[in-house]
Amino acid sequence: MRVTWKQLNLLTALLLAPAASPHAAPLLEKQDLFEEKKDGFRVYRIPGIIVTAKGAALAYCEARKYTGFDWGEMEIHLRRSTDGGRTWEPARQVAHLAPRSARNSVAVEKKSKKDIGGPDEQTVHNAVAIADHDGTVHFLYCVEYMRCFYQQSKDDGVTWSPPREITPTFDAFRRDWPWRVIATGPGHGIQLRTGRLIVPVWVAASQDSAHGNAIASTIYSDNHGASWQRGKIAVPNDDITPGTSECIAVELSDGRVMLNVRTRAKQNRRVVTFSPDGATSWTKPEFAPELLEPVCMAGLVKHPGAPASNNKPLLLFSNPNALVRADGLAGPGKRHDRRELTIKASFDDGRTWPVSRLLQPGASAYSDLAVLPDGTILCFYERGRPGQEKAKKLWPYTYLTLARFNLEWLIEGKDALKR
Repeated sequence: MRVTWKQLNLLTALLLAPAASPHAAPLLEKQDLFEEKKDGFRVYRIPGIIVTAKGAALAYCEARKYTGFDWGEMEIHLRRSTDGGRTWEPARQVAHLAPRSARNSVAVEKKSKKDIGGPDEQTVHNAVAIADHDGTVHFLYCVEYMRCFYQQSKDDGVTWSPPREITPTFDAFRRDWPWRVIATGPGHGIQLRTGRLIVPVWVAASQDSAHGNAIASTIYSDNHGASWQRGKIAVPNDDITPGTSECIAVELSDGRVMLNVRTRAKQNRRVVTFSPDGATSWTKPEFAPELLEPVCMAGLVKHPGAPASNNKPLLLFSNPNALVRADGLAGPGKRHDRRELTIKASFDDGRTWPVSRLLQPGASAYSDLAVLPDGTILCFYERGRPGQEKAKKLWPYTYLTLARFNLEWLIEGKDALKR
């Protein structure tokens, strides 16, 4: 067989190239993207992050103008990275660039001791982005916990379409739940292999507090965001799962969707339920024994796998992995603290979580996860100042920090998991 010069040159290059290592070196890098009392805002909270189909990373959050409370003057700010999260463009407002909304009357009725802002302030909150396989970035957010808007970007988050109100999608929940408060996510939504877009949501009747008596569900689109439909109630607010609220979804290896939900249940564990399509036929909610619930948002994402995991797809989960008893000792109890942000991994669609590694010691709270095309993991999360873990009252909202790490760092040489 004749060998051409082109083939010979290629063969020579392959022979002379250094042998690729089957395992990358452990990687962990951190940088702060937002800091409280900077650029005219009291605090930055509620992180969300996605990686677009073209590989850009978009990190977004709530910029709270005057106080750290959930109601008041707020904007959604976004930073963008095109080099795998190493460097970031300056922050800019991306929503709500439309006429301002009137206040939700619930905020005034349930004011309690918290400052919900003046009559002319506007709460823009709970941003959720979805990276479409076709390159579109879908972006949803709420205003005053009573209106929901949708916009999209065709250029990886550089520019955005005008917002379009989709609150009527939530109105369809009223026949089952007389809501006065609505919220998307927070965090990110997902696109199923069928193309369906899924956004986790919670809607509250506000009977005991502004956010009280809520149920968890999803809204979905089968036409790339042109229209949205409501899903069935996934997790009720009852004696078993009281305090239902923030939730996040992931598609499993068999195509089912897992909804992972925050509650105030006495079991102090995350609640999960499963659907064949992310909208209907949800299974009976169950507690995930290995996922502690300190009453806090959590991150959840699917990872395609790498040599460190024997190239098996896996799920990654992030949240504060701490419960504190009333006497201050570690263990289950009545009181909860937002600290010890931990990353966990599952190789069996979330049935078990054999990998657990501390990412941020001390005061740390909300988080979201995304995966870069090369398998590097991004965790965007809230944290306090070093040393604050010793304070009597934790404040885990000083910074919004971006961590870049790989599976080699997470798995930490656990060979038994690579079989």
